Amino acid sequence: MKIYLDGKLVPSDEAKISVFDHGLLYGDGIFEGIRAYNSRIFRFKEHLDRLWASAKAINLEIPISKKEMEKATIKTLLANNLKDAYIRMIVTRGVGDLGLDPRKCTGAPSIIIITDNISLYPAELYEKGMEVVTASTRRIRPDSLSPNIKSLNYLNNIMAKIEAIRAGVMETIMLNSEGYVVECTGDNIFLVKNGAVYTPPASSGALEGITRNAAIELAKNKLKIPVKEQLLTIYDVYTADECFLTGTAAEIIPVVCVDLRKISDGTPGKITVKLIKEFKSLTRLSGVPIK
Repeated sequence: MKIYLDGKLVPSDEAKISVFDHGLLYGDGIFEGIRAYNSRIFRFKEHLDRLWASAKAINLEIPISKKEMEKATIKTLLANNLKDAYIRMIVTRGVGDLGLDPRKCTGAPSIIIITDNISLYPAELYEKGMEVVTASTRRIRPDSLSPNIKSLNYLNNIMAKIEAIRAGVMETIMLNSEGYVVECTGDNIFLVKNGAVYTPPASSGALEGITRNAAIELAKNKLKIPVKEQLLTIYDVYTADECFLTGTAAEIIPVVCVDLRKISDGTPGKITVKLIKEFKSLTRLSGVPIK
């Protein structure tokens, strides 16, 4: 496998950064997870825009342009002969000292692009649905750290993921400090009730996910189903007609059981199944060509 590292393609076992890089020492950096389908990079502009917005929010200057980043990504995909892939794009603060001061990072920020295959959840869960639990770990308040900054510090999510592992499931629902449903450790959450689709607003502490936005557009424009962004409680989840998760790695996956409570009859709902089908069609036909 070839990794893009600071302007060069290097074998994966030679792709190394300094132990003094503040991305390693403090999680001081940003990332994007992106998908390529059928030799096209899905919603690449939106991902690049979000990466640059994250960089601006933490006062990090990405040393190349968006166009150069696009070319570097395509070059990495071609080098690995990948047409369907998961892309991890990382920008670290760069090499500094053992203090927090980012001004001590005197070199340029490091840029890393990894392209590989990914299967976040087993294929059978997309057919029969998955079980999740509610985490006791609360999501960081958005007035402390905006969820729209895709930072390298994912410890909050990892702590909740450990709870999922201990419960014998693959994902957990995270609540905010007020007790409202926000998102999962790596996915946005949606409910269906009485023919309408609901999802927590970004203001509650949820990431405004790119797959989330695609699902909203498909529900509204393709399926002609009303979508409402509003505060949701765990009671709303328990009593929903359907539940599903969205994310770049997860795509769209049904949830059929939460905290040992079946969602409706415990099988993927009709609207969820239709959205999965529409999303697959969308990803195969749109995006930036890999060439």
